Amino acid sequence: MTDTAGKPLLSVDDVTRIGQGLDRPESVHVTEGGGLIVSHRARGISRISPDGQVVTEGPAPAVAGGAELVPNGIAPQPDGSVLIANIGEGGGIWRLGADRSLTCEVMEAEGVPLAAANFVMTDDTGRMWITVSTIQQPRFKAYSDKIADGLIVMVENGTARILADDICFANECRLTPDGSGLVISETFSRRITRFDLGPDGLSNRRTMVQFGRGDFPDGIRFDSAGHLWVTCIVSNRLWRVAPDGRAELVLEDHDPDLVTRVESALAEGRMGREHFYDTGRSRLGNIASIAFSRDETRAFLGSLCGTSILSIPVPQGEQQ
Repeated sequence: MTDTAGKPLLSVDDVTRIGQGLDRPESVHVTEGGGLIVSHRARGISRISPDGQVVTEGPAPAVAGGAELVPNGIAPQPDGSVLIANIGEGGGIWRLGADRSLTCEVMEAEGVPLAAANFVMTDDTGRMWITVSTIQQPRFKAYSDKIADGLIVMVENGTARILADDICFANECRLTPDGSGLVISETFSRRITRFDLGPDGLSNRRTMVQFGRGDFPDGIRFDSAGHLWVTCIVSNRLWRVAPDGRAELVLEDHDPDLVTRVESALAEGRMGREHFYDTGRSRLGNIASIAFSRDETRAFLGSLCGTSILSIPVPQGEQQ
C-alpha cells in the first residue's frame, strides 16, 4: 500500500452515534437482542440497549491487580459474564460476573506476566485467545516500530501457552473464518500478520497487508464474506481487506497535522500515551474496534476517545 488513500466509500456525514457518557469504549460487541456491550474505563462494561439507553456495570472504582482496571478488549460469555483484557498496570484477564463481581481469570502464561493484556476472545471449542501488547512496563516504552515483544497466548483446558512472543505491539487477533489460521494487528509495524494454525501452534508467518503513513491498525473483524475490516487509530481510517490482501478504504476522518505529529514522534523515539489521546481535528475519536449487526447492514465502531459508539451503514463496494 502507498502512503495515500483513495476516496472512501463513506463520509463522516454517514456516521451516527449511539449512547452517551461512555468512557474509553475501546471494544464493542453486538448482543443477540441487537444491543451493544462496550468496555468502560475504571468500571468494566456498559450495556447499550437498542434504543440507546446506557447501563454501566462493574465496581466503582474497579481495581485489578492492585491498580485501576483499564478494560481494553472484552469478550461476552454465554453465562452472562464478560472477560476483560486489562491493559492497565495490573494486567491480566479478569471476569466481570453476571452478579457484577470482578475476579481474576489469567495472570500469566509460562511464567510470563500478562502485563499489558490487550485483547481476549473465546472460540467455539472453548479455547481462550489473548494478546499482550508488550512485556515492557509501562507499556508506553514499547510505542516503537523497533520493539517486537508482544505475545499471542492460547488458554486450553486451563493451561496458558505462548504461541508467539515477537509481535510488534500485539493488538486484536482473529481466527480466520475456516479456522485454519490466525491474523493479528501489529500496531507499530503498521501491518496485519497472518499465521497458519495447527496442532503445534502457529506457523508460516507472513504479512497479509502492510499499511502506510498514519495507519496504525487496532481492531479487526471478519465479515461473513471473509473480508477483514481494520480500524486504524491516528489516521481514523476504516479499511476492508480482501483475502488476497487488497484493501479498500471505507471511512476516514483524517487530520494530516496529527499524523505528522505522531509520525515524527515515532521516528524520533519519543512517542507516548498522549499521542493516542490526541484526536486533532478528527471527529471519530481514534476508532479502535468494529462489530456488525446480525444482518451485516450496519457496523459499530468503538474508540479510545469517544463518549458514544459510532454506527455506519455497510457499503457494498467492489468486494461484496
